[in-house]
Amino acid sequence: TFSGEKTEFGDSVLKIPNLVIRKLYAERIREMFLPGSGDEIVRTARNFYKSGEMGPLCDFIEQKYFKIFDNRDYRWANELTVKTAFLTLLFDDIFYIMDSETSLERGYADMTMIARPDMRQYPLLDFLMEFKYVSLKDAELSGEQAKNMGIEELRALAPVQKKLAESETKLKEYQKILLSEYGDLLRLHTYSLVSLGFERLIWKKLEYKAV
Repeated sequence: TFSGEKTEFGDSVLKIPNLVIRKLYAERIREMFLPGSGDEIVRTARNFYKSGEMGPLCDFIEQKYFKIFDNRDYRWANELTVKTAFLTLLFDDIFYIMDSETSLERGYADMTMIARPDMRQYPLLDFLMEFKYVSLKDAELSGEQAKNMGIEELRALAPVQKKLAESETKLKEYQKILLSEYGDLLRLHTYSLVSLGFERLIWKKLEYKAV
């Protein structure tokens, strides 16, 4: 539906009208890309909800989600593609208040997952994420080379380091805003994530001190 906003060229900006439709979109995309993987997705997501361990989640996306893309899909590759993958896998409106492009004062966080008040009795963590994308061309790597590199080698790549630094600056500000709003109630885990083509995911967890 129309959001009431305009692009710089005056085009109307569309938005998903409500939470029910957003959930339907997430479920439809998930089933379209990963048919028959429902139980595995639930296990992977719930492990992440309680542990905050990004490694297994990224491994699942690399091994399952990224496998459906081919060379033609690189024409449309960007940060939104990566964010959509995470959003469709982690979407749960029973446990979480989930938002994409969350408005935080004068900025927009890529994705927030705040446990609902009536669900805080369960072992649910809160999450703040920022997504970046680096093409294989910019990294001067082939897909095969990227697959064979260790995570620390990938983190050391100059284009990856640049993207991690960019998102870290934003995330520190978003952290302060969320912590000032929720205080000690928040069990916040903050991640900067960089997708290297549709081959690898590199992440960095940001530590914080409660305010």
